[in-house]
Amino acid sequence: MSFETGLRCRDCGKQFRPQPIAACDECFAPLEIEYDLEAVGRAASPALWASRPRDMWRYRELLPLDAVPANLPTGGTPLIPAPRLGRALGARRLFLKNDAVNFPTLSFKDRVVAVALRKAQEFGFTTVACSSTGNLANAVAAQAAMLGLPAYIFVPTGLEPAKVAATLIYGAHLIQIEGNYDHVNRLCAEIAQRFPWGIVNVNLRSYYAEGSKTVGFEIAEQLGGELPAALVCPMAGGSLIGKIAKAFRELRQLGWARGETAICGAQATGCSPISTAVKSGRGEIEPQRPQTIARSLAIGNPADGFYAAKLVRESGGWAEDASDGEIVAAMRLLAETEGIFAETAGGVTVACAQKLLAQGRLDPDRPIVLVLTGNGLKTLDAVVADQAAAPVIRPRLQDLEALLAAHSEPALATA
Repeated sequence: MSFETGLRCRDCGKQFRPQPIAACDECFAPLEIEYDLEAVGRAASPALWASRPRDMWRYRELLPLDAVPANLPTGGTPLIPAPRLGRALGARRLFLKNDAVNFPTLSFKDRVVAVALRKAQEFGFTTVACSSTGNLANAVAAQAAMLGLPAYIFVPTGLEPAKVAATLIYGAHLIQIEGNYDHVNRLCAEIAQRFPWGIVNVNLRSYYAEGSKTVGFEIAEQLGGELPAALVCPMAGGSLIGKIAKAFRELRQLGWARGETAICGAQATGCSPISTAVKSGRGEIEPQRPQTIARSLAIGNPADGFYAAKLVRESGGWAEDASDGEIVAAMRLLAETEGIFAETAGGVTVACAQKLLAQGRLDPDRPIVLVLTGNGLKTLDAVVADQAAAPVIRPRLQDLEALLAAHSEPALATA
């Protein structure tokens, strides 16, 4: 059963019954799911959650679904201590929440889609759709195929080839739109008015976004109920950091987690409307025209930007942004120190964390969690172009020895 009590406007507080709408009909602000936390506290406990399979559905009491799937082990991704990266950045208690290994399409979007498509079925939708910068396209296409639902995926032109291929392989209808993501999203808002489709990040957005909370639930559980001192998370539309903060808030209200977390946002310099607002102290988000290799974060007019900037400031956190060169360097640093190949958004997170530590905005002696949202195999083009060619030698030992000597490498030990 669901413990959802309905939807509430984030600005004026107007209440709505559960339904596929994402904005208030009076002030047009976004809607948020509310729960009967007292009933949740009676029905569940951290011990009950821990007894269930290690996936996102163990937190079912705080998800807005009547029933959860039995055959979709999404979530349950590792929280990894990162001492070598920590030494490189100057942090002594650094952790990586690695959603780059999420099931089935290797990004945190698998979580939000898992909730959105099941809710679409509960509402009676028989066709699903989304606007996407890539990861959401992959996740909707894959999970729609699992459910036998027709899927229409709308993306801006110029998307990474790997993300296009990883959408088409599932048989989804992929349609490229001239322009950037903001053009695509506006079109999808019109489509939602014309066609009876469940569009996961338009009319189902309130429900879709709830899947992101499971990132926060897992971090809290993996740290033994002690919330991190700081969290650095990439920002595109601005929803993810808000839902992680909501997860922490719900756990504190239930008495299942302790501590306060400074929420820090990370963006690419070529598309940084939220970090710009935080650093300037302005309340309003000024839209930008995206120009960055971090295409998964290239949303120039973020739907939750105002709320993300407000959350960052009120939590005692900060926001930073990273250039394309800094993004690639951070991707390499992460791979070389911790053996994790994250997509460009991961490079953004690591590069911005490095800046925040250098600025003294993060306490290097307290637990810091960096959120990695997607796999590097999705954005190979960002690192392939400037990689040095691998040497080629004949299959002879003396050729290897000559190569090692030329590069001042230590000789191989011999028996």
